[in-house]
Amino acid sequence: MAAPRGHLPGQALPGVFRLERDAHAVAERLPDLLIEADRIAQTVAHGIHGRRRSGPGETFWQFRTYEQQDSAQLIDWRRSASSDHLYVREREWEAAHTLWLWPDLSPSMAFQSHLATTTKRDRALVLMLAAAELLVRGGERVGLLGITPPYASRRASTRLAEAIASHTDSPLLASGQPSHARVSRFSGVLLFSDFLDPIEQIRESIETLAASGASGHLIQVLDPAEETLPYEGRTEFLGIEGGETWIADRAESLRDRYQARLKAHRDEVQALATRLGWSFMVHHTDRPPTEPLLTLIMRLEGRDGGYRWQQSSEQAAAQHAEGRS
Repeated sequence: MAAPRGHLPGQALPGVFRLERDAHAVAERLPDLLIEADRIAQTVAHGIHGRRRSGPGETFWQFRTYEQQDSAQLIDWRRSASSDHLYVREREWEAAHTLWLWPDLSPSMAFQSHLATTTKRDRALVLMLAAAELLVRGGERVGLLGITPPYASRRASTRLAEAIASHTDSPLLASGQPSHARVSRFSGVLLFSDFLDPIEQIRESIETLAASGASGHLIQVLDPAEETLPYEGRTEFLGIEGGETWIADRAESLRDRYQARLKAHRDEVQALATRLGWSFMVHHTDRPPTEPLLTLIMRLEGRDGGYRWQQSSEQAAAQHAEGRS
């Protein structure tokens, strides 16, 4: 959405300098976001009580050489005894399953209203890094879509953060659309974005990724103000992506039409995901990040966490009403 003037630092900067500033801001924030992601992953892991999957009676294993980042508990001492190297044992299904993650770092993700304590960009990064940590703990491989190879070690989330820090101004992350990199049929794709681009662009990107048969999950990250448009009176809006400005004499008169258009756009994104067999959820930045993360992990395990984005929207509206009273 267009941001009211004053809610987007450095908004008057020319495009190239704004991108450079945003890239530096992301790089500086990543260490703190990585710590927050690890804490959130710990919380969600306790909520799940461990990953348990039902499967066939036989278990098939494969081995790889031990890496410095691997826990000593993963070493298969029987296999290692017959060699000069240490080997780690992995379930074949775990080794074969890769999850490709992508955070949207386009300018619109830098938005933060007075109703939220973080930007959409920071929340998307935290969710992505925390998801990576949980998935690797569960035996999966994770990679940054179009940028890194898949990682399986416990340092995977750190490696992803390092890759993001060196690609913050790359079109692969800052264009608003995920990479069209080829993904294998049995892999999964996790996309963290506000998904506010024109539906034609979103459809092209998602259909390209889904063409290989990969499964996918869309996590729409929105500021609560983008749901309720809580502004009143004469308001100057700034186009976050293009830099254009627009003045509304009575911002509140736009609310109903704006919310109807937002709902129609979201319905199209959700319909696209449903048609492709992908999942879709909405998370608001005034809500705990553990909520969508827990649901996402449970969906990846084949269980439905029942996360209801509507509840968050209603709470945002209630907060707006309280602020007016």
